[in-house]
Amino acid sequence: MIASLIIIVPLYPKFPLIQIPGTYVSIRFEDFLLAILAVVTLIKLIPNIKKIFENKITRAILLFLLIGVISLVSGILVTQTVVPSIGILHLLRRIEYFVPFFAVLAFFPHEKGKNLDFYIKILVIVVFVAFLYGVGQKYLRLPVIMTQNSEASKGIAMWWTPGSQLTSTFAGHYDLASYTVLVLPILISLIFVVKGKLSKIILSIVSLSGYWLLINTASRISLASYLVAVCVSLFLMKKIKAIFIVIILSLALSAFSPGLFARYKSLIDVYSQKVKNMKIVNVNVFDINVLAQETTPAPTAKPVIEDRSTSIRLNIEWPRAIRSFYKNPLLGLGYSSIGLASDNDYLRLLAEVGALGFLGFMLILTRILMVFVSIFPFSKKMSGVTLGFVAGVAGGFVGSLINATFIDVFEASKFAIPFWLLVGMAVFLIKDINYEQQN
Repeated sequence: MIASLIIIVPLYPKFPLIQIPGTYVSIRFEDFLLAILAVVTLIKLIPNIKKIFENKITRAILLFLLIGVISLVSGILVTQTVVPSIGILHLLRRIEYFVPFFAVLAFFPHEKGKNLDFYIKILVIVVFVAFLYGVGQKYLRLPVIMTQNSEASKGIAMWWTPGSQLTSTFAGHYDLASYTVLVLPILISLIFVVKGKLSKIILSIVSLSGYWLLINTASRISLASYLVAVCVSLFLMKKIKAIFIVIILSLALSAFSPGLFARYKSLIDVYSQKVKNMKIVNVNVFDINVLAQETTPAPTAKPVIEDRSTSIRLNIEWPRAIRSFYKNPLLGLGYSSIGLASDNDYLRLLAEVGALGFLGFMLILTRILMVFVSIFPFSKKMSGVTLGFVAGVAGGFVGSLINATFIDVFEASKFAIPFWLLVGMAVFLIKDINYEQQN
């Protein structure tokens, strides 16, 4: 089941199966896969239900979901900001995304990491297949299946147009970019720990393939998140020299992406122009000359200087989320109350589930972070593939949290499901290692 998630979620396009009235979100094949996994996981955990409540992270997840239920009820009955059917579906989607973490709790610890090599090989294949499909979209007119607007979400096959961002098998370029931020640190970290030239060559080729996907999404925040993520991973492995090599190579290769270069240049041009247009006015407070009677020429209209994506966030999406939070600071306005995009997961949390939900989610992340801290220093307590995988996930974890400041990553199924799956695998690997070393 774990292997099926690693393969199907990233690679299977988001074709709609059942359309949900009132929204362009659909029930898709992956939803049925997660439903089956949830049932199997529940059957596996029921005899050992204590496992769920003994684990601090799973307790935090259940607390967060409980707050989400209370917030949703409040949104329906008190603030009346949620359509019940839509709100319930959004809640179920949040629950669905955590299923892989519980599945890892049910199945992965029994393997004691024995199948880790197998899962890594699958991940390598998945990234390379996504690369091949991305190349096919760009040069061979393979279809693009997206969910970024109401028409595209119907499963309509489109073509990649020159100058647009690449999506590969993902629902949008931000989904793809977020996924690469998560998995690239794992692949790159493994290059420095696997044995055999062939394995190193394969990992290097696939890492370059994944990076090609990243820069062709032209996501500025994701590139920055990736750079931080890979630095964190290599630092945890004490590969300091490798950090400089990877960073220099990454920046050099990014210059071959005209779209990414143009977007960074646009951002720099906008803010440098704004700085140039700033005027310093000297006012003499002792000057009592009356100038009101002088003829003042009509001001000429100035061209609007803005970076489109940044302006949408600063002027529309983020203020909307903040206003929603102010309306009910404790519980928020409920899931689905602010639409499908806020482009900041932390503001979305505040808006939809309020301060309680925000703190609940932060508790989950904090407890995961404490598990990573418990194995420090990584290079003394782990080695080989285990070291590369755990350090890579730790870096991807940090990079994803940075990415969440500009992208709704935890609401995107093609990112959120692999995220909770890979993080869960790393967490339980660490717990097994700590247990073995303490006993």
